[in-house]
Amino acid sequence: QVKLVESGGGVVQAGDSLRLSCAASESAKIFSAMGWYRQAAGKQRELLAVLTSGNYASYVDLVKGRFTISRNDAENSVYLQMNSLKPEDTAVYYCAGRRGADWNDWGQGTQVTVSS
Repeated sequence: QVKLVESGGGVVQAGDSLRLSCAASESAKIFSAMGWYRQAAGKQRELLAVLTSGNYASYVDLVKGRFTISRNDAENSVYLQMNSLKPEDTAVYYCAGRRGADWNDWGQGTQVTVSS
């Protein structure tokens, strides 16, 4: 299993930006796609953004226009640029790797807290 490690979370104010990073222990090219999820307290984990191995990016409506997923294959890393953050973006953010149709490789998560 590939180890995924997220970083970049923190406490920010509404309107601020954060850039999350996800470093893979080996080339992320083994995945058909990389994704970012989040889980707020008391809620289910939700998918936010996906970047396929062919570099096609897709987003849920909640974050479309505010969040951008990208990758750097030379650094085995995937990023999530988050702009115009809102208090409702407060959650633990996870990166994940997809093999075929299954999201089986997960990081430990990084906390993002947005104060009003």
